Amino acid sequence: MKQQQQQIQDLKQHATMLLINPNIKLLWVLASLFLFGFGLALGTSLSTFYHSYIPFQTPSQSFPSPSPPPPPPSPSSPPPPSSMITHEEHIKPKEHVGLKEYIEPKEMMHDMNDEEILWRASMVPHKRVVPYERVPKVAFLFLTRGALTFAPLWEMFFKGHQGLYSIYVHADPSFHESTPKDSVFFGRRIPSKVVRWGELSMMEAERRLLANALLDFSNQRFILLSESCIPLFNFPTVYSYLINSTLSHVHSFDDPGPVGRGRYNKHMQPLILPEQWRKGSQWFEMDRNLAIEIVSDNKFFKLFSRHCKPSCYVDEHYLPTYVSMKFGGMNSNRSLTWVDWSYGGPHPVRVWRKSVTVEFLNKLRSGSTCSYNGGKTTVCFLFARKFLPNTLWRLMKFAPKVMGFGP
Repeated sequence: MKQQQQQIQDLKQHATMLLINPNIKLLWVLASLFLFGFGLALGTSLSTFYHSYIPFQTPSQSFPSPSPPPPPPSPSSPPPPSSMITHEEHIKPKEHVGLKEYIEPKEMMHDMNDEEILWRASMVPHKRVVPYERVPKVAFLFLTRGALTFAPLWEMFFKGHQGLYSIYVHADPSFHESTPKDSVFFGRRIPSKVVRWGELSMMEAERRLLANALLDFSNQRFILLSESCIPLFNFPTVYSYLINSTLSHVHSFDDPGPVGRGRYNKHMQPLILPEQWRKGSQWFEMDRNLAIEIVSDNKFFKLFSRHCKPSCYVDEHYLPTYVSMKFGGMNSNRSLTWVDWSYGGPHPVRVWRKSVTVEFLNKLRSGSTCSYNGGKTTVCFLFARKFLPNTLWRLMKFAPKVMGFGP
C-alpha cells in the first residue's frame, strides 16, 4: 500500500515537471510522434508480407449457403442461350426405321458371322398377305475369285431393268479392285471368306450368298453364277422363265461309278443310305422356299462337313443328295447353266475366242430338249460357262444379234 502511494507521488512530480519545463514537454511530444510513425511503418510492411505469401480465401472461393432455384420460364419466354442447353437436348432424334429398312437392307456389308446371318435368313413370316406392294426379283449370286471378267456383258444384260433383280458378289477377301460407281456391281460385295476348290469352304460360300440374298424379301428366285458365266438370253426372257417356273433347278442324278457312289462314306448311315447318294453340278437355281431350307439345315450339312472329304467334294454332292431326299418334288433335277464335260476329267472344257460364233451360241440356246412346267421346250439353258476372258469382245459383238440385248 505504501509502495503504491509512493508511485502515485512520483507520477505527480513528473507531470508537474512537464508542465513547468517547456523543453521537456517538447521532447516528450517529439518522442511520441517518432514512436507512432515507426509503429505505423512496421505495421504496413508486415501486412504486405502477409498478403504476398500467405493464401487467403477470396469472396469467389467462399461457400455460400444454397439458394432456392429460379422459377421456370413462362411459355412466352425466349429459348435459353446455347450455353444453358442441357446434354439431353443436344442428342439428335433417332432416324426412323420403317418397313422398307427391314424388308430390303440398304448395305451389303455387315458384322454378322456365318451362324448369325444363316439364322437371320431362316426367318419366315407366317402372314401370307404382305403389307406392301412387292415386285418379285431375281437374285444373281456371283461366286468369284477376283474380277468379274464379263462385267461389261452383264451391264448390257441388266440395263433398263432396275427393280427386277438383285446382285450379290462373293469375292476373295484379298481382292481389292474398285468398281465404278455407275456399275450395277458397285456396292454389291458381301462379307466373304477364302474359298478353296473341292473343300467345304465352297459350299459355305454358296450358303453365305443365299443367306445375304434372303434378307431382301422381294428376292424370289436365286441363281448361282461364276466369273466365267455368261447369259444366253436377254433379261426379260430370263426373268419370265425363272419367276414363272413351278420348280427349282438343282442338278441331281445317281452315278453308280467311282466318282458317284464311289465317294459315299458309310459313316453317313443311317441318315443317308448308299442308294440315296446323288451327284450334280453346283450351279443351282432355286426358289425362295428351297433357299430357306438350305440355309436352315444343320443336320445334313454337319454330316457332310464331317464325312465328305477329298475325294468327296461337298459342292458336288450336298445339294443334289439333300434336295433329292427332302424336296425331290420341288426340283427339276437339271441345271440351267450349260457346261461342256465332253473331254472328261475333273474340270469342264474351256471356251476359247474362236469357238464363239453365231452358230455355237444358237446351239447353246436351243440345241437341247427338256421339260418346263410340265411341257417340252428347247430353252433348257439360260446361262453358260466356262468362257475365257478373250471371248468378251466377240460376245459383246454378237449379243445384240443373237441374245437380244445391247446397243
